[in-house]
Amino acid sequence: MTQRVADPNPHPVPAPVLNPPVKLPRKAPVYADETPTQLVRRARKMHKVLTDTYPDAHCELDFTSPLELLVATILSAQTTDVTVNKVTPTLFSRYPTAQAYAEADREEMEAILKPTGFFRAKTNSLLKLGQALVDDYDGVVPGTLEELVKLPGTGRKTANVVLGNAFGVPGITVDTHFGRLVRRFGWTTEEDPVKVEHLIGALFPKKDWTMLSHRLIFHGRRRCHAKKPACGACPIAQWCPSYGTGPTDPDLAAKLVKVPA
Repeated sequence: MTQRVADPNPHPVPAPVLNPPVKLPRKAPVYADETPTQLVRRARKMHKVLTDTYPDAHCELDFTSPLELLVATILSAQTTDVTVNKVTPTLFSRYPTAQAYAEADREEMEAILKPTGFFRAKTNSLLKLGQALVDDYDGVVPGTLEELVKLPGTGRKTANVVLGNAFGVPGITVDTHFGRLVRRFGWTTEEDPVKVEHLIGALFPKKDWTMLSHRLIFHGRRRCHAKKPACGACPIAQWCPSYGTGPTDPDLAAKLVKVPA
C-alpha cells in the first residue's frame, strides 16, 4: 500500500470507479470558438467528474518523508512508479539520511538502482543531492520551489511533486500523462511544460492543483492511454474534443481500462 505523509483523513476511501455509467456523444464536440470563461467552466466540469471517478487518486510513489519522496521522484524518470517502488525499500533502508547519500559507495548504489534504468546518472544525482542537502540545508529537504529546483536532479516537475505531497503546498505536476491529457482535452495547445503549468493553473483554484495533477495522471494511466485511449469508457467523453481517438464502442473500450495491480 502506498505510504503517505501526515494524512489528515485516516478514514477509508472508496475504491476508484473504473467503469461508471458514461454518457457518450455521437461525435467529438467542437470547442474552436470557446471563450476563456467557457473553457474554465468546461475544464472544471471535467475535473469534477474525474474527482468522482478517482476518489482515491494520490501520488503512486511510496514514501514516508520529504527526502524519500524527493529521491523516489528523481528515480521515476524514464521508468514506472511500480519499478521505483520495488527498489526504494532497500534504498531507503540503506540510506536513511541526506548524509548517508552524500557518503554512499557509488558501486553499491548503482547495483541497487540498476532496475530503474540510467542507474549511473541517477546514482550521480543522488550522491550530489545528498551533498547539497548537507552543505546548504543541514540535511533537510527545503520546502520552497525556489530552493528545490536548485538541487541536483530536481526540476519543476519533481519540485511540485514534493511540495504538493510532502509539504501540502499546491503544485501542478506536468508529466507526460498530464501534458498529453490537457492537450487532448483542448485546455491548451502548449507543449512547453512550464507554460502548461501556468496556463492550466489559471483554470483552477490553487487549492485544487495537487489533486488535479493526481486525477489527470490516474486518468492517463487507466483510460486515456497514449496510443489507444478508452474513449467509449471515458466519463468525460461528452466534453472532450478528442473523443474518437480510441475505440468508442463501450465493450471494446472497457477492455482497455487498466486496473492497477
